[in-house]
Amino acid sequence: MLVKAYGAYAADKPLESLEIRRRATGAHDVQIDIAYCGICHSDLHQVRSEWEGTQYPCVPGHEIVGRVAAVGDHVQGFKPGDLVGVGCIVDSCKHCAECADGFENYCDGMVGTYNGATADEPGWTLGGYTQKIVVHERYVLRVSHPAEQLAAVAPLLCAGITTYSPLRHWNAGPGKKVGVVGIGGLGHMGIKLAHAMGAHVVAFTTSESKRDAARELGADDVVVSRNPDEMAAHLQSFDFILDTVAAPHDLDAFLALLKRDGAMTLVGAPATPHPSPNVFNFIMKRRSLAGSMIGGIPETQEMLDFCARHGIVADIEMVRADEINAAYERMLKGDVKYRFVIDNATLAG
Repeated sequence: MLVKAYGAYAADKPLESLEIRRRATGAHDVQIDIAYCGICHSDLHQVRSEWEGTQYPCVPGHEIVGRVAAVGDHVQGFKPGDLVGVGCIVDSCKHCAECADGFENYCDGMVGTYNGATADEPGWTLGGYTQKIVVHERYVLRVSHPAEQLAAVAPLLCAGITTYSPLRHWNAGPGKKVGVVGIGGLGHMGIKLAHAMGAHVVAFTTSESKRDAARELGADDVVVSRNPDEMAAHLQSFDFILDTVAAPHDLDAFLALLKRDGAMTLVGAPATPHPSPNVFNFIMKRRSLAGSMIGGIPETQEMLDFCARHGIVADIEMVRADEINAAYERMLKGDVKYRFVIDNATLAG
């Protein structure tokens, strides 16, 4: 079936209205009418070929929410009318150790929601800046938030799981002191989630003007990282630090804040490497530096259910399809609190 979409034909071209073809709904497929799709910084990197391997036309979007329009004959978990989501994954090998453990995000055969290899036309996946999508039931998530919150649920499918997974893995919760570096699309979700998990949350920002905003999100304390006295007051006191900043910066300044056996996890992906940290920051206190990438399907469902129970959604600004290019430019300037979401009904013009 042909559907309206928004995408780019080249790295140096703006996104524009186009038509794409979606496959027929197979026996194990779920066809979804997309209501909203979040705009992720990854979309911009991929569509502008700042990450290698972009194929054109490129239709981005992996923060998808909407209603089930049709299901295949063998689908049992979903029915027409259900509120559902699709995140960053639409396929994987299904038989490796990672898939068996529910960590499809680390499967070598993981297929991304856009720009991934597929038998569908045109040979690579096309994402959520479109009216409809057809996805194997294994990669469809159930949304239990109220329908009126659906637009603000969309960013949970990337920003939410990207921050939830490391917080969960490193046991953020009561009695733990957790730092969140950066108060943007990822960081604002990290603060909300860590707070809901019961941790003592400290937000780090380079901007004095973000103190009040961080507290409103759930931070118990806010540190301006450019202030050496404020940083020194927290030396060797953190159990865990989540670093969401997608630009190169000094990791040693934050590693020094960890307790013995503390860990810092990177989820921001800068275009150029961070300065190399001092090995003694690890050796002297048995500290760890790690990374984390989104989450598997079971964990993503767990995150959505957790957020529904705690009333957590993203802070968003809605845009029309014809405002996507302007939203990209604003996103580059940090001019959004904290995520853009597309009203997909406007794709029809």
